[in-house]
Amino acid sequence: MGETSSGDRPWQSYHTAYTNAKAGMEGVDKEKVQRIIYEMSKGSKYFENEKRKEAFIKQKIESLRAQRAKLTEKDISHFQMIVNKRILELDGSRDLSKIWLHTDMDAFYAAVETLENPLLKGKPLAVGGMSMICTASYEARKYGVRAAMPGFIARKLCPELIFVPTNFGKYTYYSEKTRNVFSKYDPDYIATSLDEAYLEITEICKQRSISSEEVAAELRNTIYQETGLTCSVGVAPNRMLAKVCSDINKPNGQFILPNDRDAVMTFISSLPIRKVGGIGKVTEQILREVLGISTCTEILQKGALLHALFSHCSTDFFLCVGLGIGGTDAPQQKMRKSISSERTFVATDDESLLFQKLVDLAETLSNDMQKEGLLGRNLTLKLKTASFEVRTRAISLQKYVNSKEDILIYASKLLKAELPVRLRLLGLRLSHFHDDNHNPLGPTQKTLTSFLHISESIPSIINSVHLNSSDVQIMGGGTSSSTNESHGFQCELNDILESNQLFVSNEGNVTSSEIQAEYSNKECQSKCKGKEDLTNIVDFSDRKRAASSRDSSRPFWIDDYICSVCGIEIPTNFIEERQEHLDYHLAQMLQKEECRSLTFSSPLEKSRTKKQKSSSGKQAKYIPIDAFFKKKT
Repeated sequence: MGETSSGDRPWQSYHTAYTNAKAGMEGVDKEKVQRIIYEMSKGSKYFENEKRKEAFIKQKIESLRAQRAKLTEKDISHFQMIVNKRILELDGSRDLSKIWLHTDMDAFYAAVETLENPLLKGKPLAVGGMSMICTASYEARKYGVRAAMPGFIARKLCPELIFVPTNFGKYTYYSEKTRNVFSKYDPDYIATSLDEAYLEITEICKQRSISSEEVAAELRNTIYQETGLTCSVGVAPNRMLAKVCSDINKPNGQFILPNDRDAVMTFISSLPIRKVGGIGKVTEQILREVLGISTCTEILQKGALLHALFSHCSTDFFLCVGLGIGGTDAPQQKMRKSISSERTFVATDDESLLFQKLVDLAETLSNDMQKEGLLGRNLTLKLKTASFEVRTRAISLQKYVNSKEDILIYASKLLKAELPVRLRLLGLRLSHFHDDNHNPLGPTQKTLTSFLHISESIPSIINSVHLNSSDVQIMGGGTSSSTNESHGFQCELNDILESNQLFVSNEGNVTSSEIQAEYSNKECQSKCKGKEDLTNIVDFSDRKRAASSRDSSRPFWIDDYICSVCGIEIPTNFIEERQEHLDYHLAQMLQKEECRSLTFSSPLEKSRTKKQKSSSGKQAKYIPIDAFFKKKT
């Protein structure tokens, strides 16, 4: 972020998203744009924040370079064998049977404004304001103006630029019209934003005996007839490639990639990695400066180094990019984890204005929650200060809410605790959902069914970690954890350990963290089989997380606002809520202490249980609950 070695062109080391090529920006003088952005930003809070982020990225790059320097030829050869095997597995899983179409409306917001005001046609236009613009017309992009750019910088790049304020009501209206068209081709289309969507057109091509190219042309024509707007389309064997293809012939064009492996590998060979969704400017910079990777083919050529320096999940993603493999199955519907709403505005410390924006956010969030039929219990306030510092403040409520009034009561308290402060962004998020169309239980109330589900799942987990089932007890008050099978045993074990559902008695002399460590060590040893010295290659501990052990002592407030048990942040002015929160944890602790005296024995352990009772010489204080479910003989 500082000056270069020459000292006369410091902007060349100033990495921003604004100078990356975007549709309509071909031929732009990149150096001129970069210099203007540097000069306009220098000395600002944004500039200082970018310098801090750049320093962090450089530190990460140096760390990865140091790790790479420790690798020997033997290490690289070993990792190359692993990667070669993985590439064969991934290539064997390639699915070329589906046809995916990605559609992207051309400069959507600007196009809508031009459609409703023909006088703007052919003029450089930006939707937004002087603080930030949402999109720019193709006429404005010729000057280097683009979305997510501050308006005052855009005006410097293009003095004739016309600003139009945002109107999301209009954009939503036209978005719905385009989606009506999408549904005719794929009722299960995937909308990723107001102006983008994925459609699987495999069946419609078969049913109508037409090519994907004909479907793409027909779709674009139908959208234009229905809305008066143009769109660009990409067709490919998977969603990742379809999105890349839709950007090739923008605006108002299409690109078809055949469902053929050779065609895909040829297409991907010279493709810059930044064109692929999921690889942003930071990942691009790290791959380029650490490994010299700039194209997708180079990913495969340096797969061994990727495997050595990055996690298994990241390596798989990179290898899939290098092979041109993306998602082909329709994503399964999953329950949302959270719903949020946020707004960026000109930095202000006007408290009345900030609270008014909070009211608007609460109303928007409430409408979204009620539309989905959801209630939330965890409320989070997001703040971005004038110096671009991001803060979050959260509170765990004692009841599920979704009304504007309830949200606003707690959100106002959270904001009031931060004042005075100068902000440029406010956001609200509700999480820890409960479907209000189903059983209206309280957040801490458990059912007998869920309790039995936990007890049924324990034996398989005990066997997986080679423990004696007599050494394992079920914690009363724990919650049942839903596990995705594709994540395997590791995720299942993490879920159970983190929810305190499983612990090992002192007699077994094994702790939950030791179980996790044992499993992680075995996985690492299996992964690096044949290695004599793991310390000379990669610190694999970064890839695995040991299960965190919960403190069973009395809960307290860290730094006077962070709960020592669950990490929830509740400011000091929430006196009643803080007390209720501590009482909740204390009640849980008492329940756990009481349940620790209850051991659930299987019929196979009946003889051992009798021996333990006879040796103790005392009557059991509690009757095991499973006794109530045994059939009388």
